[in-house]
Amino acid sequence: MSQTDVKNAMMKIITGIQENPSSSKVFFRAATQWEEDVRCTAQVRDFPPMVIDEPPVLGGQDAGQNPVELVLVALGTCQEIMYSAYASVMGVEIDSVKVNVKGNLDLKGMFGLDETVPAGFTDVSFQTAIESSADDEALLKLIEAAESNCPVLDILTRKVPVDGTVSINGRDMNSLIKKSV
Repeated sequence: MSQTDVKNAMMKIITGIQENPSSSKVFFRAATQWEEDVRCTAQVRDFPPMVIDEPPVLGGQDAGQNPVELVLVALGTCQEIMYSAYASVMGVEIDSVKVNVKGNLDLKGMFGLDETVPAGFTDVSFQTAIESSADDEALLKLIEAAESNCPVLDILTRKVPVDGTVSINGRDMNSLIKKSV
């Protein structure tokens, strides 16, 4: 797909939303399943199942990325996609966009060894490298647009309500869970 194709696709979506604001609400889904040990599979749309696993140091066979690595991948690739999409709409030529993402995780939190340590990342940082012949003014506008509208960056930096249910052998366990918590 060329930059023109990306721009046409983005403009079609934007125009569609402007004409029918309720069309802006979409949903995404994934279905996951534990396979064995610490290996799982994930099914998204009609793509082949993706293997998620842990490195040997965490009991896995290293058959795929682990969940926290996928969060980092999601952030980096979302940033790159947003730069590409906004560059096409804004008419800014870019030659490349690369993002390096790093997350620090303290295993004491994941293993419940210290209740003051979070189970997830303690911090995440990223460095974006853009190659472009565009002028600084255009690039600064591009940076502002991409950074302020990246869905994954937003998910990671804003408190997002998450709700879940648990069933065991078809029995709803949520009322029991809420009583014990």
